[in-house]
Amino acid sequence: MAPLAVATVGAYLASERAGVENRMPPTVTRTAFATVLALLLPLLGTDLSAQSLVPAARAAAGAFDQIPTPAGAPPTPRHTGIRALFRNLIHDFAHIPSKENLAWTGVGTAAALSVHPFDARVNRRLTGNETADAWFTPGKYLGQTYTLVGTAITIYAVGRIDDQPRVSHLGMDLLRALIVDEVLTETIKAATHRERPDHSNFKSFPSGHASTTFAFATALERHLGWRGAVPAYLLSSYVAASRLHDNRHYLSDVAFGAAVGVIAGRTVTRHGRTDYSLIVVPTRGGSALMVVRNNGR
Repeated sequence: MAPLAVATVGAYLASERAGVENRMPPTVTRTAFATVLALLLPLLGTDLSAQSLVPAARAAAGAFDQIPTPAGAPPTPRHTGIRALFRNLIHDFAHIPSKENLAWTGVGTAAALSVHPFDARVNRRLTGNETADAWFTPGKYLGQTYTLVGTAITIYAVGRIDDQPRVSHLGMDLLRALIVDEVLTETIKAATHRERPDHSNFKSFPSGHASTTFAFATALERHLGWRGAVPAYLLSSYVAASRLHDNRHYLSDVAFGAAVGVIAGRTVTRHGRTDYSLIVVPTRGGSALMVVRNNGR
């Protein structure tokens, strides 16, 4: 956890020195998202990889054209304290409904549906595979919530203690991305109630490891630029793929989980206005959430 935090802060300071030339090219995000599938290809055999997964990945990638690329790093807020963190969280949840997030939901849905027919076959190939065990075992621990939250808290604390608002802002955005992602992921898990491939429970869809690591990497993308974000996306893809050999998730769980993480990361770092708002409306015997389109005033 500590080495990861140190490396992240170091990458952030390097990106600041690099200036505007260090911004993420539009193709990097889609390439990183597709890497979830690409990492599996050497282990799946030619029949699955060449004839099935690659066309599926290409089909899912078509929806990326509908997603705008954020312009530059988010502005550093005046305050990065605990109260600002929780105040911004309310803002984040209110701005989850947006055209951009709807497009990412489409990307995740297309990817999950494309690979769904191969879910069981992929798990059979990876479960008990000694090569997969050796390659993917560390991913189980790198993607744990406590590892990522601990890293984010460390970065936030360093920024606050050393009076570096940009660093504490990075840590704050990482924490917000992880919190938003956790709420989204657990809500979807409860709604879909999909049984895990090992039959341990009904919380398979989507993959929490995939969503948390992609939320972390997406927040880093806006702050660090592409030089710092590429390693983070590669690590996220590795962690996401690691959930298959453990027989804890299906490939479609991982594909949609990655999209959920991207939604969480981009929501907290966009800092812009959306076309929609989320409001709570009292009803008889309870309350309801409504998505309302803003009228531009």
